[in-house]
Amino acid sequence: MADCPKCPPAGAPLWLATFADLMSLLMCFFVLLLSFATMDAAKFKKVAESMEDAFGVQKDIVALEIPMGTSIIAQHFSPAQTKPTPIEEIKQSTNQQSTKLDVSAEEMDKVKQKMLQAKIGEIEDQADKIEGSLAPEVGEGLVSVETEGLKIIIRINEKGSFPSGTAILKAGFEPVMEKITSAVNDTTGIVHVAGHTDNIPISTDWYRSNWELAAGRAVTVADFMMKKKGIDPNRIVVEGYADTKPLVDNDTAENRAKNRRVEIIITQPDPTLGLNAEDVSEIIQTDSLKDKIN
Repeated sequence: MADCPKCPPAGAPLWLATFADLMSLLMCFFVLLLSFATMDAAKFKKVAESMEDAFGVQKDIVALEIPMGTSIIAQHFSPAQTKPTPIEEIKQSTNQQSTKLDVSAEEMDKVKQKMLQAKIGEIEDQADKIEGSLAPEVGEGLVSVETEGLKIIIRINEKGSFPSGTAILKAGFEPVMEKITSAVNDTTGIVHVAGHTDNIPISTDWYRSNWELAAGRAVTVADFMMKKKGIDPNRIVVEGYADTKPLVDNDTAENRAKNRRVEIIITQPDPTLGLNAEDVSEIIQTDSLKDKIN
């Protein structure tokens, strides 16, 4: 007897087996998710209450606590202990250090003032030491040493150092230059070597103007310092000012002699540059003012 063309084939349809496998896999997936999850009782209660309101479930007795029951998953699995990730640890440490940044503008100014005063005190001590090493030359009026803020100025007078109208050191002045170079070597910072003249114009075969004479004397001093004692050339800055920066008025021969000079200016870095609130907070808490200055 032939099969009825209108009757479906015997057995389950072919797609049903694939569908059943898919449902089984989904169920296993959600069971695994539930087993790995950490249950938050407070959040679960809020979600349950929200669901009750959404579906209109009413109870005569208000449940203040989540009903306790026996869970098959809880019998065989325990919630995993959560550990902070590296990102969370960084956030926590950043929040803890943020308390150091609470520094007022007044405290910032006070700390900067103290740092500047301490640095100026160190510079004055260095200047006294240099002046002591050049005591005979200072007494003869060949050189002088003074400070100006964060600067130490070693002033070489024309007397005994350069013949008039030339940029060649006198032969007897080399020992003095060696002492000056040794003193500069014991310091830090940028060294400006600046030449100055009086206001009487000069025009010779060697020097066309006071600018050229001033720059030539500064170059002579800088070259001596770098060759004799090996001062780092990166520290040296050579400058020529001619008669644009006189010490005194060029109205007498004595004053003009004072203006003819070469200045070695040792400029120390400002310790307060780049100082932020966190640095100030650290200085206040640890009293590390000396380390910050150096």
